[in-house]
Amino acid sequence: MSAHTYKIFELVGSSTEGSDHAIRDAIAKAALTVKHMDWYEVLESRGHIVDGKVSHYQVTIKVGFRLE
Repeated sequence: MSAHTYKIFELVGSSTEGSDHAIRDAIAKAALTVKHMDWYEVLESRGHIVDGKVSHYQVTIKVGFRLE
């Protein structure tokens, strides 16, 4: 197995459907321009409350991608 070197960046995804959807959307959008993404880590999770109900989810993630 060869050693890898990674670059790390942060993304913030948002969704009205849930935290998992916010994460998936952020990664899918980044995948349009970033190659070799291998892992992510959730840094923060927060949301917006309207009339006593969660109406919006926002998740900050750290993403690592392999340098060529």
